[in-house]
Amino acid sequence: MKLPFENSEYLERQARLFSEMPENTTLIIPTNDRKIRSNDVVYPFRPNSYMLYMCGWKEEGVFVASNVDGEWGTTLFVNPRDTETEIWEGIRIGPEGAVNWPVTDTDSLENFESKIRDLFGRTQKVFCIGGVSQRVDELLAGVAEIGDPRIILDRMRRIKSKREIEHMREAARIGSEAHIHAIMTTLPGFGEWEIQSAVEGYFMKSNSNWSFPSIVGGGDNGTVLHYNLNECIVNDGDLVLVDAGCEVHGYASDITRTWPVNGKFSDSQREIYELVLKAEIAGIEACQPGAPWVNFHRAASKVIAEGLIDLKVLNCSLDDALGHPDEFDGQFRNFFMHGSGHFLGLDVHDVGGGRKGDKEPGPLLEAGMVLTVEPGLYFAKWRTDIEIPPRYEGIGVRIEDDVLITDDGPEVLTAGCPKTVDEIERLVGTGA
Repeated sequence: MKLPFENSEYLERQARLFSEMPENTTLIIPTNDRKIRSNDVVYPFRPNSYMLYMCGWKEEGVFVASNVDGEWGTTLFVNPRDTETEIWEGIRIGPEGAVNWPVTDTDSLENFESKIRDLFGRTQKVFCIGGVSQRVDELLAGVAEIGDPRIILDRMRRIKSKREIEHMREAARIGSEAHIHAIMTTLPGFGEWEIQSAVEGYFMKSNSNWSFPSIVGGGDNGTVLHYNLNECIVNDGDLVLVDAGCEVHGYASDITRTWPVNGKFSDSQREIYELVLKAEIAGIEACQPGAPWVNFHRAASKVIAEGLIDLKVLNCSLDDALGHPDEFDGQFRNFFMHGSGHFLGLDVHDVGGGRKGDKEPGPLLEAGMVLTVEPGLYFAKWRTDIEIPPRYEGIGVRIEDDVLITDDGPEVLTAGCPKTVDEIERLVGTGA
């Protein structure tokens, strides 16, 4: 198991966290439990992102830090070597091998409970990430007050280091190439699953894996925001919306492209597509350092609302279309229901705020942040709660790029993935 960062970078993260925590503290960061898929088959294990961030450990384990008498020490508890288990599941690193990780000490998970109880007797405060490990939650069930280190960690994870950005550039490159491959191999009559396999097969070929289950929605399925059945035929004349991303050392890409499977946008499809593209470009341009988080959503929303009025989808003023200036709850929301983007990092919907529905406003944009910009428009035939213009029935369009905030403005990490109408039409089916 090779670490994606130098030990010094992990130790710097630990020091930053410890500097904001009280003395006489025990800190516990477990990785998540393995999950049963069915009977005795488990889902592929993907470690908790906080564990990856703090020490890079990818197997089951618990990262523990404690401050006794003013000195912080760290211990990584891991599964012990076990020949019988390893015959079936692979060789474990064990406590002996884990000494090369960025921690003060290593120990067997068999000793975890006794060592933690000893620490509780020598420290006054407990901080723990709960809800991911049943074993840890049960151990802490009797602790009266538990602090949450994510309040500090989430703020730290907003700003990516130089090396983190390198991993995200690679994830963006692979994700962009996977979308290009899918666009080139698409033909009318393809199954959504075939397009999914083109994308995810490219991930695997590139020694990567998906960062979230791929969304491949043909025709009206593209109007379902998190559609994931991917089991229908995409017919001649339909658009297909593909929202997919991959991981590199845990760091995610998240890209959406929408294209006509026959290689030619109809007039109505083109009208909606070019409106969404215009909104996305406006959103990206608004991603300036020092700008409030809401600025890029405001910019994209304004373009969408104006466009819907111009296309006669809405018959109201721009103010009524947009709604309350802080809520963006006007009539345009009937067709653009989600936020314009989110943080991106070790989680595809990364921590640090800014999600639609959050209680607190998003942070000011800073150099080193990576986020998505992804406006969309959805005209679902199946909706009966609103009037869908017949001209646009069954059209769902989303365009999404990954954007790095720099001191000089936004840099689109996924710029290598085509998105203009002409670029898309020239590409569709050329590699089939």
